[in-house]
This record gives sequence, C-alpha cells and structure tokens, in this order.
Amino acid sequence: MFTTFYRIIKYGFQNFSRNYLVSIATILVLLLAVIVFEGLLIFGVVGQKAIDLVQDKIDISIDFRETVPEDEMLKLKSSLEGLSEVKMVEYISKDEALERFRERHPEDSDIARALEEIGDNPLRASLNIKAYNPKDYSAIAAYLNNESLSPIIEMISYNQNQLVIDRLAKIVDIGRQAGFLLTILLATVASIVSFNTILLAIYSSREEIGIMRLVGASNAFIRGPYIVIGAIYGFLAAAAGVIITIPFVYFVSPFVSVLIPEMNLWGYFIGNLFTILGYNLAFAVTIGVVSSFVVVKRYLKG
Repeated sequence: MFTTFYRIIKYGFQNFSRNYLVSIATILVLLLAVIVFEGLLIFGVVGQKAIDLVQDKIDISIDFRETVPEDEMLKLKSSLEGLSEVKMVEYISKDEALERFRERHPEDSDIARALEEIGDNPLRASLNIKAYNPKDYSAIAAYLNNESLSPIIEMISYNQNQLVIDRLAKIVDIGRQAGFLLTILLATVASIVSFNTILLAIYSSREEIGIMRLVGASNAFIRGPYIVIGAIYGFLAAAAGVIITIPFVYFVSPFVSVLIPEMNLWGYFIGNLFTILGYNLAFAVTIGVVSSFVVVKRYLKG
C-alpha cells in the first residue's frame, strides 16, 4: 500500500516536471486567483475593523437640567440599562465632567481663568449611552424624547455617524462582492487551464498509460499521478501567494495605520500567517485537485 502511494506521488512529480513550462503557466494563473482570494480576506478584516471603530464612536449623550437631583438621573440610567438595545450607560457627574474638561485642556490658561471667574461649575451631569447595534439608536432616541422625561432632560445629542457607518459598510460590501466575483472568475480560468494542462499530460503519456493498462495497473494507480499534479499546482500557488503578499503587506501597513490607527495590519498578518496559508492551501489545492479529478475521470474512463 505504501509502495503504491509512493509510486503515485513519484510519477506525479515526474509528469509535473516533464511539462514544466505548461505547469508554470498553470501555477501563475492559479496564483492570480490565490492573490485575489488572499486580498479579499485581508480587505475584509481591515474593512470590518474600520466599521467597528466608527461604530464605537457613536453614542447618545443626555445633559440633565441643573435642578435635577442625582437619584432621578440614576433612576433614568437604570431604566435605560433595562432596554434590550442598550449596551452600556455611563453616568458622568458635574464634578467628573469638570475634571475631564480640565484634563482635555491642561495647558489652556484662558479656559482656566474663565473657570476661576465663573466660580461655580458650569457643566451639567450627563449620561452617555451606547447601543449594541447602530440601528438601535433611533429607538433609544425615541424613548428619550418621551414628554415625561422633558422635565429632567435639557438636551439630547446624537452623534450622527450612522451615515458614515452605512457608507463605509456599503463600500466594504461592494469591495467584497467585487473581490468575490473576481476570485470566481480567476478560479474558473485557473480550472480551465489546469484541465488543459492535465489533458496535455495525459496525451503525452498515452503510450505509457496503454502499457500500464496492459500489465494490469489499477485505475487508481493510473489516475493518481494526475491528481498529485493538481495538488502540486495548488500547493505551489498557495505558498507563492503568501510569499508575494508578505512584502506588500509590510509596505502598505504604515498607510493603513494612518487611516486606522488601531489597526496593525503587519502584526495581524504575521500573527495569522499560518491561518492565511491554510486558507490559501484549501482554496488553491481544491481547485487543482478537483479540476484534475474531473479531467482524469472524463478522459481515463474504464
């Protein structure tokens, strides 16, 4: 059993090297499909990170009226936390609001003098509300606009970043769809080229195949080397795809960090290198093996 398996692999490599020019052309076409597929994976991660960061900046802020007692504010906080749409509610007291304001303007002497002249704390206590889903902010805003809450709420500010998120999500979706279609197109082309390459290998080995049939070789033994060729195509294309992508990701990573400071593309790529390689192998080897299997099944019947 082991000897048969060894010979199948050996003959597969021999057939691969025998038609090396055509094999290289097949690998190059498959490589294009792998690079697009890999780029689609990376683009999806970067796009989702951008969406998450923008979503994290969305909130609804409530400023309370000056005369509202703190227990009324905390009561509203508790009622908001009971809503299924609400992820988090942060209460900021007047003193904490003033402290945060000073921390944001530590070297602004004009602001410091203005606060001293006012004497009293001019800021209001507030609530910052974050939702699980950006689409839920409209429901939360409707809840806060209830007339029963108007005596305690002075102002409701809703950061209208939803439009930015919708547009960004649409761009990412379009990019994914375009990348998916391009990947399918190149995978189809790679499969067709692989078909013809395997067919050429079968044609050039037709006499050898005839002899193997005469001496009683099994169908699996005859077909096996051509399946191995397809696997070789996929393996080399997947490995080359990662090798080519490494310097590209290293080069573009600083530019991505400028647009998305929290995104370390190079760190992500290196940290998930073997995972990405695994996806590449699954994608490319599947194309190579399936296309080889189809062609040998069709042209080596019997």
